[in-house]
Amino acid sequence: MGDVIAMIPARYASSRLPGKPLAPILGRPMIQRVWEQTRTAASVTRVVVATDDERIAAAVKAFGGDFVMTSPDCASGTDRLAQAAECLGTAADDIIVNVQGDQPFIDPRMIDETVRPLIDDRSLPMATLIHPIHRPEDLQDPGVVKAVIDRQGNGLYFSRSLIPAPHNSVEHTVYEHVGLYVYRRDFLTTLAGLPPTILEQVEGLEQLRVLEHGYRLRCVITTCQDSELAGFSIDTADDLQRGEMMLKQRGRT
Repeated sequence: MGDVIAMIPARYASSRLPGKPLAPILGRPMIQRVWEQTRTAASVTRVVVATDDERIAAAVKAFGGDFVMTSPDCASGTDRLAQAAECLGTAADDIIVNVQGDQPFIDPRMIDETVRPLIDDRSLPMATLIHPIHRPEDLQDPGVVKAVIDRQGNGLYFSRSLIPAPHNSVEHTVYEHVGLYVYRRDFLTTLAGLPPTILEQVEGLEQLRVLEHGYRLRCVITTCQDSELAGFSIDTADDLQRGEMMLKQRGRT
């Protein structure tokens, strides 16, 4: 097996929060917090920020991080990672971890959990992370992506709608998808070359491209106890305030 390289895609443009990667969270840029959390994962051998903006590159350089410049024309985070992997000259058997640049509190153990299936099963092309939903308001929130899985833990479908739909009173767990992805290097190249699919475009969820083209996507149920914080994504100014509040509540800086 090759190296495990964690890549953090970070672009400056954001419709709801421009310059999001540089937004300060209790005094440190968000991209720095993502990098700091990622680099402590036991399975990761290298961490690289993939960006299209010199301001983000300068910030990464300032805190001692590694970065690679990618094209501003990349249509998705997957395309940006595939381009970065090519620029870095990664090997076909390397494992690439896609750590979202808007998840500054990601628990490094969650990264290790998601990498493990690809180490254990050489035929598995990709894995991602899920956790049970506990807040009732999240069930109807289209910003909270839901996942359903088969008996082996492979993804069956992802949706912004509530799935499974509670037609009958049967006890069950509803899972939220956490946007952490792990790919084999050669599959990342394959995925970036596949055309967007109908369901992907309808739901606005890129991971559906994997399922629609018939590939397995293993969904790991995280054992992280504080998934409210660790899986929290920042998309708006209100999210920034909530993130800082959660850190303060936990006595973290």
